[in-house]
Amino acid sequence: MSLLTIQQRLNALLPALQSPRLLENQGIGNEIGFYIFDYNPEHEPLVQQHIPKLRSKLELPPSNLKIVEINLYGAVLSILEERKVLQKAFELESSKGSAALKKSVKPMVRPEQVVDYIQKQLQGNERLIFLTGVGACYPILRAHTILNNLHSVLDRTPLVMFFPGSYDGHELRLFNTLKDDNYYRAFPLVPRQEYLA
Repeated sequence: MSLLTIQQRLNALLPALQSPRLLENQGIGNEIGFYIFDYNPEHEPLVQQHIPKLRSKLELPPSNLKIVEINLYGAVLSILEERKVLQKAFELESSKGSAALKKSVKPMVRPEQVVDYIQKQLQGNERLIFLTGVGACYPILRAHTILNNLHSVLDRTPLVMFFPGSYDGHELRLFNTLKDDNYYRAFPLVPRQEYLA
């Protein structure tokens, strides 16, 4: 068994996402095709640089996949802007810190609103959905809450969450330290370890 580097894992994403098994939700029982690509938080810049290249390769021939990327941080900003409190939220965080921001803003950005925002971004012909911006929207949103709420609206389109932390198939740990609730319904995409024969 050997650990893969982040670059090896990023390189493995393209074939993993082109797999007919993933795209057709095969071999996962009755579960929805939710996948998590977890990575150490310090690799966030590498992952964010890689995603547009990955999308480009998947959207061009021979794959020709329609992909929608939803940035959860962007969703939070849009919801606050729609409620006309975005500037006040920035000022509150600047003057009183993240804890005050969370207390004030979290009730305004409910998971159902984020799911509604995500639904509005979809056109129905997507082959893949990418969820990004997970770390940036903490502490207002938690990953497991969004995934749980998406189960009711996504049934056939595979979803990949890019997660700055660790996921072992049972437990999400944002930034490798903050334990989220246990989440059993997603599949790890491109494991960190390679099993050698």
